[in-house]
Amino acid sequence: MENPSDEFRLASSNIEAEGRLPRQYTEEGQGAKKNLSPPLEWYNVPEGTKSLALIVLDVDAPDPAGPIVPWTVWVVVNIPPSLKGLPEGFSGKKEESGDYAHVIEGYSDLKKPGWNGPKLPDHGHRFEFKIYALDDELHLGNKVTKDKVVEAIEGHVLGEAVLNAVF
Repeated sequence: MENPSDEFRLASSNIEAEGRLPRQYTEEGQGAKKNLSPPLEWYNVPEGTKSLALIVLDVDAPDPAGPIVPWTVWVVVNIPPSLKGLPEGFSGKKEESGDYAHVIEGYSDLKKPGWNGPKLPDHGHRFEFKIYALDDELHLGNKVTKDKVVEAIEGHVLGEAVLNAVF
């Protein structure tokens, strides 16, 4: 049997598993500590991984028309498996060279690229951070969306890890 400490997992130094999403990662933060993307780390990336993809959803987002439809908060693709994580405030800082140069931030459901922290009418929403280990890089054109990523990764997922938080 696999040792649980060997499993592919996703963590954050500022979010405990099933813990609260701190205010600075939302629209309710103050000043410079507002709408920052949270720091994320991952461990035990599966062998053969060529890239990582991250999708963050507000699982409990209410659709004004009725049903609960997960709301896309952040999409990030082509993360090199050599990276061990993304630092706090990574979103929106495009690097032309270096470790993060090939990382692409997709569009949230606000139709904007990058992290779009929640501004909620009520609290208690669950946020799901899910990272996928892929056997290939994604080529999705200019406008990367969650739907394009989900379609493109089919058949290419070597492993996935989830971190849940509540706000």
